[in-house]
Parts: sequence; C-alpha cells; structure tokens
Amino acid sequence: MTKEDKELLLKDLSARLPYGVKFKAEDEECIRVIHYMKDEEVYIREYRNLPYWIDTIKPYLRSMSSMTKEEKKELQEIAVALSYNKDDIMIGTQINSFRQLDGVLDLFNSHHLDWRGLIEKGLALEAPEGMYNIKEK
Repeated sequence: MTKEDKELLLKDLSARLPYGVKFKAEDEECIRVIHYMKDEEVYIREYRNLPYWIDTIKPYLRSMSSMTKEEKKELQEIAVALSYNKDDIMIGTQINSFRQLDGVLDLFNSHHLDWRGLIEKGLALEAPEGMYNIKEK
C-alpha cells in the first residue's frame, strides 16, 4: 500500500468512525467493526483489543451506484441539483454552502457510500446487500 493510499484510507475511516464501519482483515474470515483508531492502528471492541494495522484491513463500503431512491431523495433535499450519467448513477451535485457540503458528506459516510472511489482502488470491499441495513424512510 502506498503512503498516499494509506493516508486516503486513514482519512476516510476516521470520518466513518461514528457510523460503525465494518472491515475484513487479511487472513481472517470474520467481519469486525472499528471501535477507534490511533495513528495507523485500528482497534475493535473485544476483550483483548489488539490493534490491526491500517494496511492490513479493507472496509466494507457501498458503491455510489447502490444508492436507493430514498437516499437520492434525501440527497436532493440537502443539495441543490444532482447530475446522473446514462446509467442513472449520480456523478455530481451542486453545493452552494459549506453547510450543504457537510450534510452531503455526512449522508455518504453514515450510509457507508464509497464517494472517494476506494473500492476501485482496491482499498475497500463492496459491502454485500443488507450488510448495513440501510432503511428506506
């Protein structure tokens, strides 16, 4: 993992900590939830609480194309205008204030959406459908 990839993953995971991001560590079959992070160490909530190194884990995220109609509606309420490509995948939004930007990023992070493209870069895994139980409103 390059230094840039490691920094990108640390930045992304730090923003997702309040939302219970799940990950898989190399050489393990079980799925864990990040409890907290310190430097490049990732800790889980268990008795032993031993750290995982950031470059040994891959978080489970949802691709942007997996956004539900309700999530798109919620996003539309935060941002002014949304842009979609020919496959009806959101490719952009018009944001007019830092408050809107904060709301959009909170929505993406709390719904575990991969807005940084970590799945494509091999830094994250596609979350199986239903892993995070995103509820329609």
